[in-house]
Amino acid sequence: MKFFSVIVILIVLSACNNKDEKAKNDAPQGPLTKTANSEVFNQSFSQLMTDYYNLKDNFITESDTNINAYARKMIHDADSLPVKELHADTAIIATAKSFMEGISGELNGLIAEKNIEEKRKSFQMLSLELFDLIRTVQYDKEVIYMQHCAQAMNNQGADWLSNLSDIRNPYEPKKMLTCGELKDSVNFKKK
Repeated sequence: MKFFSVIVILIVLSACNNKDEKAKNDAPQGPLTKTANSEVFNQSFSQLMTDYYNLKDNFITESDTNINAYARKMIHDADSLPVKELHADTAIIATAKSFMEGISGELNGLIAEKNIEEKRKSFQMLSLELFDLIRTVQYDKEVIYMQHCAQAMNNQGADWLSNLSDIRNPYEPKKMLTCGELKDSVNFKKK
C-alpha cells in the first residue's frame, strides 16, 4: 500500500510539473526586435551625430557658411546611413528609412533658407526627426539629451539635441545662451 501511495504522489507531482512547463511554453512571444547595432552602422551614425552637434554649434556662433556646410554633410550622412547593417526587423528599418528621408528633406530646406531665423525653424524640425530616428534605431554609443527653451521662436518654444547636459541654446545665443532645460534623454548604452 505504501508503494502504491508513493507512485500516486510521483504521478501527481509529475503531472503538475508538466502543466507548469506547458504554461511556460504557451506564453506569448514578444514582437521581433532589434539586437545591438553593427559597428559599421554605429560609426556611420556617430558621424551623423558629430555633424549635427557641429551644426548646432554654428547656430550658436551664427556662422551661415558653416551652417550650410554642416547641413550638407548631414545630408550625405543621412543618405548614406547603412540601414542594411542595422540589426533590426523590417518595420524598424522601414521607419528608420522614413526618418532619414525626412531629415534629408529638412536639411535641404534649411540650406535653401536665406534668413537665419528661418534656418532655425528647419533646425527645430530636424532636431525632432533626428531624435525620433535615434529612438527608432536605439543608437547606443552615447547619451543624447533633448533640451528645450520655452522662450525660443517667439515664446513658442524649441528643442535641440546635445551630447552634454550643459545648456547652450542655438535659438537665442546672443540674448539667452543658457536658457533651457532638459526635456528628455536617451541612453541605450548597455549597462
